Amino acid sequence: MPTCLVTGGAGFLGSHLCDELLARGHRVICIDNLETGSLQNITHIRDSEQFKFLHCDIIEPYFVDEPVDFVYHLASPASPIDYLRLPLHTLKVGSYGTHHTLGLAKAKRARFLLASTSEVYGDPQQHPQSESYWGHVNPIGPRGVYDEAKRYAEALTMAYRRQQGVDTAIVRIFNTYGARMRPRDGRAIPTFLRQALQDRPLTVFGDGSQTRSFCYVSDLIRGLIALAESGYHEPVNIGNPDEFTLLELAEVVLEVTDTSAEIVFDALPTDDPKQRRPDITLAGELLGWKPQVALRDGLKLTIEHSGTDVLAG
Repeated sequence: MPTCLVTGGAGFLGSHLCDELLARGHRVICIDNLETGSLQNITHIRDSEQFKFLHCDIIEPYFVDEPVDFVYHLASPASPIDYLRLPLHTLKVGSYGTHHTLGLAKAKRARFLLASTSEVYGDPQQHPQSESYWGHVNPIGPRGVYDEAKRYAEALTMAYRRQQGVDTAIVRIFNTYGARMRPRDGRAIPTFLRQALQDRPLTVFGDGSQTRSFCYVSDLIRGLIALAESGYHEPVNIGNPDEFTLLELAEVVLEVTDTSAEIVFDALPTDDPKQRRPDITLAGELLGWKPQVALRDGLKLTIEHSGTDVLAG
């Protein structure tokens, strides 16, 4: 039975990863400081004999007193509200936290997977974004604390592979959604769902022409595990290449929730990317992976699995 350590395991993506690993018969050690994660996300698995929760902050050295086969490093504030509220902590998680977790993977001789992000591409000059693109990032803008934390974490991961021989992988995650996203985390889908279910105006930033690609969480988790088990070391994009403007997304949310709320417009945040769409050719060729859940179906599943009271909270 493989043992998997998941940092950020009580967060949105981390908790879904813990669920799937347990369902596949793995033992799971979940590490979280609960700054942005929640015990509610893992309540249903806390009593499992194959699940262990450790409450600690990985920016400080930490230890695990048992064998580990896979390390999934997902810990980080990830929404604009969180990393703008916690800029220094975000940078420390990307630097100290990644260093400590890579050190643990080295000591355990474990396969290490870094959850990076499409934000490493910044406001891209290439469309769609492939793994060979180096990005166009403002390192001193308000979003830079997250973008540069992840870019540094990627560099650190490759340095550990080249110098220390750690078995590493890097996944660049594009916008993902599903149950357990916090309704007020500032990202488009939970914000639109909360506003629609409260019959309040949906707030679109700018003129709504900026694009995003939205991957349902079960598709994303399949991709993470497939990459971790692949033996591949270079970055791989995981995301849904179906591209929508933010205005189109708002209209789909109104349709799915069957509400007649109006759409209003607000100022565009600083350094907000104009386009975001993954080139997933490599994921298809390497992992045989592609997303299966279309946006409308995924939104319906998100509402069904979350409950309207939770999303509107």
